[in-house]
Amino acid sequence: MSMKQGVGEKFHRGIEIVAVGVLTGAFVGVIVTLYNALIELSEEFSRGYYTYFARHPAMIPLLFAALLLGAIVVGGFVRFLPIIRGSGFPQTEGAAQGLLRFKWYKVLTGMFAASLLCVFMGLSAGSEGPSLMIGGACGDGLSSVTRRNPVVRRYQITGGACAGLAVALNAPLTGIVFAYEETHKRFTPEVFACSFTSVVVAMIIRSALAPALGLFNRPIFSGFVMKETSIGFLPYTMLAAVMVSLLGIAFYFAALFARKLFRKIRIKRGKWALQMAIPFLLAGAAGLITTNVMGGGLHFIEGLRGGSEELERIFSSPLWATLLAAVILRFAVTIANIGAEVPCCSSLPMFAIGAGAGALLSLLFVKIGMDSALTDTVIVVCLATFFATVVKAPFTSIIMTVELTGEFTFLLPVVLSVAISYFVSSMFHTEPMYEKFLEEMLEEQGKKERVTVRVRVGAAAAGKRIRDVLWPSSAYVTQILREGNAIPSVGSAELMYGDILTVEGAPREKEEYFATLREAAGEILQSFPAGEPNAEEAPDGTTLQPPGEGE
Repeated sequence: MSMKQGVGEKFHRGIEIVAVGVLTGAFVGVIVTLYNALIELSEEFSRGYYTYFARHPAMIPLLFAALLLGAIVVGGFVRFLPIIRGSGFPQTEGAAQGLLRFKWYKVLTGMFAASLLCVFMGLSAGSEGPSLMIGGACGDGLSSVTRRNPVVRRYQITGGACAGLAVALNAPLTGIVFAYEETHKRFTPEVFACSFTSVVVAMIIRSALAPALGLFNRPIFSGFVMKETSIGFLPYTMLAAVMVSLLGIAFYFAALFARKLFRKIRIKRGKWALQMAIPFLLAGAAGLITTNVMGGGLHFIEGLRGGSEELERIFSSPLWATLLAAVILRFAVTIANIGAEVPCCSSLPMFAIGAGAGALLSLLFVKIGMDSALTDTVIVVCLATFFATVVKAPFTSIIMTVELTGEFTFLLPVVLSVAISYFVSSMFHTEPMYEKFLEEMLEEQGKKERVTVRVRVGAAAAGKRIRDVLWPSSAYVTQILREGNAIPSVGSAELMYGDILTVEGAPREKEEYFATLREAAGEILQSFPAGEPNAEEAPDGTTLQPPGEGE
């Protein structure tokens, strides 16, 4: 194959990725926009009937009976479709990385229905995680219908997931950055092309459908403003960042403990319905105390603007008591959801916890001399800090916060607070929460395989650095042979036509693993279990030595 043909193949591959990105974005834009409109209606309706039950105590047993029934239904969903349990973030990241496979139509309908029911029943639940998973399922579905290869399928899942998150939060940049920092943890032109086109098309469709479906086309945290002040606000924001980071650390370890505890309940009793009953009933009790702990928390966060004057008080209690109770209750019910792996997202609830803690701290800071005009700044700083501490995605947290508030004036304090949160979380050796959950969901890896491949003209790897290639999941290049000479297999090494690569990995699904490897590099020469001491010989007579250290 000539060099000209190789360039032509790359051009057609680029056109293909853009085209599937457009299709994926259109599909996701319609489905996820409709889903979020139904979520808004469900959350509004649930606040209404919880208020009714709180005013008519005699009817409360009926509420808890309905909650038990809801727990049974959602438990049934999770029992027969376990892939939808939890927030949706870990599963979708795993699918985009090639670690997990799912039936797209089952995931789309199952997560859509189960998470919608959770919000309707008044749980502390956001729509962003399910939206991301539904978007990823849409991308997977289109790749199946159009019969794309495994590499393009992973790009479509990534693009669909990014578009779903962007539509849910009305934040396109956040969706795009998510692809790099959380899903693939690297920048490649292909990931950018697919995520960018998917997000742009999905957001255009959302903007067109939003007025008819009652959705807003403004930043979801708009209204928070940073007043022009002197540099004196920094000590307060730094102190708030440290204190909320510690709260985030407590949330992280509480979530891990809750998952272990609920897993014991499920294993011992063998009942998903029993596991779901605990967070459902706890959410019912908390919702009767205050509707501030229901849904994603947007209604609660909006009530904190300008000094929390619009916040609904709990039993006519002082503002500080209302805020403290709301933070504690939201903390507890969100931990219960995470522990029981309820199919709903905890990201917006985490924002609500951080914002509530920030409002509490601002009351304290005003008492000791802080200008009350800085209240919104402290709230936004704490909102970003709490999320960044738990998830450990600093760039996503910064861009998301600025994009959701629509105020670039928050950039300096948010960057500073997120940096502090990263330092504090590193002191406690925490891992990104969603990555930790993904590790728990994965089965133990199989035996490692060592594969030798020859880079052919037109392959995705030809002319690229190792780190810019979408290799099969868990695979890494351990050796490069070029004209009989060994080349260091570092991430910056550029691959050339004719290079013979030694690739090690632990394939979970061998058929897809080898198909992805063939698409990425080219001709597979041989495969054998890793760790064999003897040198192997390729078909052209080249001796293949046991691999050294990888990148």
